[in-house]
Amino acid sequence: MENKQQHPLVSAIIPTFNRGWILREAIQSVIDQTYQPMEIIVVDDGSTDETPSLLHAFGQQIRVITQENRGVSAARNLGIRASRGELIALLDSDDLWTPEKIDRQVAFFNDHPDAMICQTQEIWIRNGKRVNPKNKHKKRGGMIFEPSLELCLVSPSAVMMHRTLFDLKGFFDERLPACEDYDLWLRISTTHPIHLMDQACTIKRGGHDDQLSGHHSLDRYRIAAIEKLLDTDALTPEQRRAAVKVFQEKTAIYGQGCIKRGKIDLGKHYLAKGKKGYAPGA
Repeated sequence: MENKQQHPLVSAIIPTFNRGWILREAIQSVIDQTYQPMEIIVVDDGSTDETPSLLHAFGQQIRVITQENRGVSAARNLGIRASRGELIALLDSDDLWTPEKIDRQVAFFNDHPDAMICQTQEIWIRNGKRVNPKNKHKKRGGMIFEPSLELCLVSPSAVMMHRTLFDLKGFFDERLPACEDYDLWLRISTTHPIHLMDQACTIKRGGHDDQLSGHHSLDRYRIAAIEKLLDTDALTPEQRRAAVKVFQEKTAIYGQGCIKRGKIDLGKHYLAKGKKGYAPGA
């Protein structure tokens, strides 16, 4: 992109499933963006609540794509592939954007023509009250592969990225019911800096019962994401050493936890997986 004379189309992708009780505010926060033109795509992942009628009420302001329930990764991927924008912005259906969010990120890309992905800071709301993230959750910018191994440091709702990055790194892994974003950010951060903007332009709302992260043991899927990378030649020797270390730590903790909960075979499986033979720097 060449300095601020560029004014690309931005596509906002909102996947949703039975979020009629909170979805309207998310969509409205995109419609209210100061930046235009915006393409707003909502992918209804087989909702059975009032979501279809809610979406119909927005009329031509949004484009609605409906699929049978296949999960958030499939919904995001469908929306991304159907989009036309040069820049892709993701928004989870329980989160919000401040009105200047897209304006600020497009300006960032205009000022940093080599950047492929950036995210904003966030305001965290839990059960209706503002909270401060713990130190381990604080966002970092730049080449963040190593610190991202422990836990996800990138939020889908805060991200904007060039659509060509999906061609380079692939889409969300539809086999993962959780940590699908962790998996993608790891793949990206092996070679690309994930830039961090100082402004808090994303409002991340949590604490409700239907959050996916509340229904899964997340380390199981983090282990799967790291293992996928270790089975490729995508990592530098330094990245491989860091990935092996975290992989071994997580498989040991998860395996021991399974055994304590009486899932003996599963626990032994993960303990053996951790000793699979990955050698640091191999």
